[in-house]
Amino acid sequence: MERMVGKTKLSVIQGDITLQETEAIVNAANTSLLGGGGVDGAIHRAGGAKILEECKEISARQGGCPTGEAVITSGGNLKAGYVIHTVGPVWSGGSRKEEELLRNAYYNSLRIAKENEVASVSFPSISTGAYRFPIDCAARIAITTVKEFIQEHSFTEIRFVLFSAGDLKVYEDALTQS
Repeated sequence: MERMVGKTKLSVIQGDITLQETEAIVNAANTSLLGGGGVDGAIHRAGGAKILEECKEISARQGGCPTGEAVITSGGNLKAGYVIHTVGPVWSGGSRKEEELLRNAYYNSLRIAKENEVASVSFPSISTGAYRFPIDCAARIAITTVKEFIQEHSFTEIRFVLFSAGDLKVYEDALTQS
């Protein structure tokens, strides 16, 4: 499913984020930036040692990456030239500013893409795996934040890459309703 928002193609697809050919892919990282499970582990495995090396340099320089913030590395062995690492919030029932932090994760990923002149970006569903953020709410936040950002800053394409058919349906519904 795709829709034009201004000059930007907004797409929702099912697939493997590590195989995307957009200029950048977004990693749902942890605060240490040193890899982990889920999307984070898959990106580190597919991208190779160069990504981890760059993440270690960033971590040594600034102590990791706080929740809601984003940093950028090369794409290592990936088709994408860059990986934007962002840390989404762990769901704690909604009382710890999780929605605001998730919005910030998407916004700051797009901001860093723009600062690095990246024209196309692929996002996973941030925080909805091990961090247990309810996917219906997360999809709404993701779509709304991206649409708001691209009203002022156009890209060639912003893509949401969902691993399962169930997650794809949730994001398609969120895009239809937005």
